[in-house]
Amino acid sequence: MKMCTPTRWLGARAVAVGSGRTSDCSCFCVTNFRNQPIITTTISATPQGTRRPFSVFCSYSSPFLAASSSSMPYDKELAAAKKAATLAARLCQKVQKALLQSDVHSKSDKSPVTVADYGSQALVSFVLERELPSEPFSLVAEEDSGDLRKESGQETLKRITELVNDTLASEESDRFTALTTEDVLRAIDNGKSEGGSIGRHWVLDPIDGTKGFVRGDQYAIALGLLHEGKVVLGVLACPNLPLTSIGNNQQSSSNEVGCLFFAKVGDGAYMQSLNGSTHIKVHVTDTGNPEEASFFESFEAAHSSHDLSSSIAEKLGVKAPPVRIDSQAKYGALSRGDGAIYLRFPHKGYREKIWDHAAGSIVVTEAGGIVTDAAGNPLDFSKGKFLDVASGIIVTNQKLMPSLLRAVKEALNEKASSL
Repeated sequence: MKMCTPTRWLGARAVAVGSGRTSDCSCFCVTNFRNQPIITTTISATPQGTRRPFSVFCSYSSPFLAASSSSMPYDKELAAAKKAATLAARLCQKVQKALLQSDVHSKSDKSPVTVADYGSQALVSFVLERELPSEPFSLVAEEDSGDLRKESGQETLKRITELVNDTLASEESDRFTALTTEDVLRAIDNGKSEGGSIGRHWVLDPIDGTKGFVRGDQYAIALGLLHEGKVVLGVLACPNLPLTSIGNNQQSSSNEVGCLFFAKVGDGAYMQSLNGSTHIKVHVTDTGNPEEASFFESFEAAHSSHDLSSSIAEKLGVKAPPVRIDSQAKYGALSRGDGAIYLRFPHKGYREKIWDHAAGSIVVTEAGGIVTDAAGNPLDFSKGKFLDVASGIIVTNQKLMPSLLRAVKEALNEKASSL
């Protein structure tokens, strides 16, 4: 097959790279994200000016190639991510239900870490590798096995291994060989990738909101996929989040809890129950009236400045009290319209990690929302494990963002002048 000039998409027209001319070639011609020619009928990308993934065809494509084009970009990755996050949630639910004091340890930064953190990471790592065997595997994740490899960590490691194997065995449709402790350690340490702007990297927080988990409150298994530094899909498993709204002035009509939010670029955001019910499309609230808006913030005052959030809400004209919950469950709740604003302003010296926002950010943006730093800049996930953001992170809908940015700027200026 003759390969022609590599093409990229600008708007809805194929243009030869570097030439500025419309490509009239009749052959099948696609480049990958590194501008290397590849032979495929689906480009895993989103063209500028449209929210929809696309496929490229030409007169010279075999029946085999034409058939393969029916698969949308990232479909198999999303299916694998949903399966991995759901299994991890199942493990976490089991641990939280019968949480033993011996299951809680302390990391070097003094935050609590449980067997569920390690078990969740091992499960997600193992399932993704098993479900996507043909793809290079890179995982950026929060935990490592250092403490588990010590003599003092051997009993914990055995318990984690049992939990992982028990959870995998619960999948009746899958036959697998039980994992050894070494398998579990290796799966955990798959998460040592640094990420970056080249290639694909999974991004995982095995339990986002560990303190909430230990308290018996909200937490999330947050899994996203980066492609060339951009978040292209995200899954949030929120085992304790009600299926109905948790917003102010709204009472839940159901006691059922356990939500799975998921999104891939250009395809919208969806929610289903963790037990596998039919999914529904979700959308952020479309209110443009601050007096009708409510906002989410971190439960822990140590994680975000409640005083600054309060000042911003007052300047904006928000009347409702804040809804304070742990983890990226806030992103999920906002994506379905439970609230209109999420404010996060960590204390000085803290650097945001990509696993705390990757999955949640694409769920909200695909639901029609906007996620930026406090200066209105989009979040940049291409620079490794950390997000370099101006002051904090704000999330809302299209209508409220301009006035929210003004309120944030005013509150930050007042705070700076008082120091």
